[in-house]
Amino acid sequence: MRIPRIYHPAPLAPGISVTLSDSAAHHLLRVLRLQPGAPLILFDGGGEQYHAVLAEAGRKQASATLSAAAEGVAVESPLAVTLAQGVSKGERMDYAIQKAVELGVTRIVPVLCERTVVNLKGERGEKKLAHWRGVIVGAAEQCGRSRLPELAAAVRLEAWLATPPTGSGLVLDPSATQGLTGLERADAATLLIGPEGGLSEAEIANALRAGYAGIRLGPRVLRTETAAVAALSALQVLWGDLGD
Repeated sequence: MRIPRIYHPAPLAPGISVTLSDSAAHHLLRVLRLQPGAPLILFDGGGEQYHAVLAEAGRKQASATLSAAAEGVAVESPLAVTLAQGVSKGERMDYAIQKAVELGVTRIVPVLCERTVVNLKGERGEKKLAHWRGVIVGAAEQCGRSRLPELAAAVRLEAWLATPPTGSGLVLDPSATQGLTGLERADAATLLIGPEGGLSEAEIANALRAGYAGIRLGPRVLRTETAAVAALSALQVLWGDLGD
């Protein structure tokens, strides 16, 4: 059985004991039904990870005792990708974020566009960001990453475009004449993807003026969550580590 990987948002060191979060305890005790002594790997989201054992398994609380640092396979992509993802409804956004983490993205920025229908004001927005952080944690635990991608606060597209893209700026545009294979190789990229319904013509034009290059992903129009997976996969094959 694969050793469970658990994110713990606090400094880690050999020999210490830590109380795990409620969600981690539920997963280990209620879903996996582990008993004290079961091996774990804990990681702090900043690149450090340690072998550990489940020390306490109460009804609602669990703790772990750390031992040596865990040597892992290098899983962070050499390509630094910022995903500026147009906010979409429900599971579509969750799916795009989850798969972006698995595909090695460095930073995720939820972008509010003309066709965004999700309300992210006030407490609702804070709850949504907390939910997306949970999606990121779960994806990192599953795929073997020990470094969590940054999740930025939601931003209006016009405000986002006021800052130059990091590395090669790319915007998905079904009417573009070039694809990814025609671009010069880069070690960093900012990928802008619209919400369901896509970016408007005016938004694409603004992105082009802001230094983004319009690209298309073949002849078919992809859903927003599919577009994120397809574009990130292609970038990692061309410039990152999926071709290794």
